[in-house]
Amino acid sequence: MELSILSLVPPILALVMVIVTRRVLVSLGTGAIVGALMLHNFNPLTAAANIYGIVMGIIFDYEVESVTFQSVTRAIIDEGFAINTWEFFIILFLLLLGMMAALITRSGGSRAFGEWAMQRVKTRVGAQILTVVLGLIIFIDDYFNSLTVGNVSRPLTDRHRISRAKLAYLVDSTAAPMCVIAPISSWGAYIIAIIAGVFATHSVTEYEALQAFMLMVPMNIYALVAIGLVLAVAWFNLDFGPMKAHEQRAMKTGELFNIGLGAIPGSQEDIQASDKGKVGDLVWPIIALIVGTVFFMITTGIQGTEGTATLLTIFENTDVAAALVYGGLFGLAIALLMNVFKPKSGTGIGPSLFVGMKSMLPAIYILFFAWTLISIIGDLGTGTYLASLVEEANLHPMFLPVILFVIAGFAAFSTGTSWGTFGLLLPIAGEMAAVIDITMILPMMAAVLAGSIFGDHCSPISDTTILSSTGAGSHHIDHVVTQLPYALVAAGITMISYVVLGMTTSVLLSLVVAFALLFATVVILKRMYGKKA
Repeated sequence: MELSILSLVPPILALVMVIVTRRVLVSLGTGAIVGALMLHNFNPLTAAANIYGIVMGIIFDYEVESVTFQSVTRAIIDEGFAINTWEFFIILFLLLLGMMAALITRSGGSRAFGEWAMQRVKTRVGAQILTVVLGLIIFIDDYFNSLTVGNVSRPLTDRHRISRAKLAYLVDSTAAPMCVIAPISSWGAYIIAIIAGVFATHSVTEYEALQAFMLMVPMNIYALVAIGLVLAVAWFNLDFGPMKAHEQRAMKTGELFNIGLGAIPGSQEDIQASDKGKVGDLVWPIIALIVGTVFFMITTGIQGTEGTATLLTIFENTDVAAALVYGGLFGLAIALLMNVFKPKSGTGIGPSLFVGMKSMLPAIYILFFAWTLISIIGDLGTGTYLASLVEEANLHPMFLPVILFVIAGFAAFSTGTSWGTFGLLLPIAGEMAAVIDITMILPMMAAVLAGSIFGDHCSPISDTTILSSTGAGSHHIDHVVTQLPYALVAAGITMISYVVLGMTTSVLLSLVVAFALLFATVVILKRMYGKKA
């Protein structure tokens, strides 16, 4: 299929259906089916074989020249059912986290932590600010951030009747924005590696890749504005759009999520908690998870580095998925130990582990459907088509940052991957700068990073969005529709600021404009929606 605007149909269809029907799996599945049919001239058998091949590829590592039911099955058998480690490890980590959370609930750790925190964090504002702070300091990896911060904060935010949708927003709007501006993170290392390649291609010697990344941090306006906005939302309780209904229901009735949509991912309601729980029953498994994950990120990074290992090369070559699994096993082992020495509760350890695994299945189903749709969108060339629009457009240099921000945002939204957008558009931004104005290379690449995070925040098929919902215990659709207005507000401020950056080339002036607009926006929102808590 040739690159065309039709490649945008599947992701847009999926988004519209998600919003209209509020049924995530049906919407993502419909988008995947329509995309597969488009790829294969609406031949249903070939399209079905394509989807089968993609789903099997999520689990197994195999290669075939032509995708049919028989060829895929034969290739999997010939390869000895070799596991595709990245997706498999992410799924395994979710199951481990579910089991660990279940054991923490059984031990009474969640209840004890909630009671302990309530004595020290006595307001809804304090609970939200604590969540934001945790999101800002746990920046090693976005998956790790989204799941860990949500699980740690949930006992406290539940006690203060903060809706799960609000918690998911607080988690998601600190995870990716922090990871994208932190050089010592899986994101930072990946981006720096791409920057180094762009510089080598265009003989840019004025900056080293790490130096350029640090110079681009103040130019990544969306990430900075998103962090500033989430702090203001937490401090002033700025609940507007669909979020307002969720927060009002939580405060008035104690219902933290829309019960009409059924059970939520991560629910541990079937487990009877011990009344002998202590704060350490929650804290120690979480510490073990964090320490174990960071340790194995460093270990796998050292193993994957050829030559001298530096902190940057370690994070560039680390195996994040494997480190998450190893850290998860360590955290689960500590949680098991905390339960072994507890008086028996109404729920046994075995049944609790089963409940924990079962609680993660909705999130795993959504990930499977999202990964399938993302693969089909990749074959349709959606991201490449959007990138071609940038290359073909005859644009004035002053508009390049804002145009790249919009294109990157739409690409990340459509494909569900900010990393894929980085890999696709950063080289294109470098090439355009080399042809048009090389002095604009850093602002243009920063705009790509910013737009990718914006699109990631809006996309229902983004891994980070899905896992933020999971960690917070929110229905995925609720998180998507409640976060969207906040992301659009931050994007509007960012676009104006990028126009200023393109016109003046002054990073300082663009930041002044961005935060002045943010301040004015917060003042207006506070007058319209702010309330004491």
